[in-house]
Amino acid sequence: MSAPESRSDEELLAECVVETFRAGGPGGQHQNKTESAVRLTHHPTGIVVTARESRSQYRNRARALERLRAALREREYTPPPRRATNPTRAAREKRLEQKRRRSLTKKKRRRPETDD
Repeated sequence: MSAPESRSDEELLAECVVETFRAGGPGGQHQNKTESAVRLTHHPTGIVVTARESRSQYRNRARALERLRAALREREYTPPPRRATNPTRAAREKRLEQKRRRSLTKKKRRRPETDD
């Protein structure tokens, strides 16, 4: 599969099921009565994107294609591998010193031992 940016709108739409539907909400009666909302289902990946902001089906289709491209880019991204690191000697010594101090504090809180 090629990069989402290199494919034209027509190639990307050929891989999708395009549905139009009525979308309520802001936009008034025109948006409520016309099928201006667009839902794209990308068959190879199963990604579904929707655009319903505009009263224009053309603008909503363009916006849905942008969202589909972004979702495909996100899906292709792999983070760089993590490199294992060890704590420095100073960090190890600092941690042990904190443990020693904590241990002394807890020893001081103990009930005094009786000599029976």
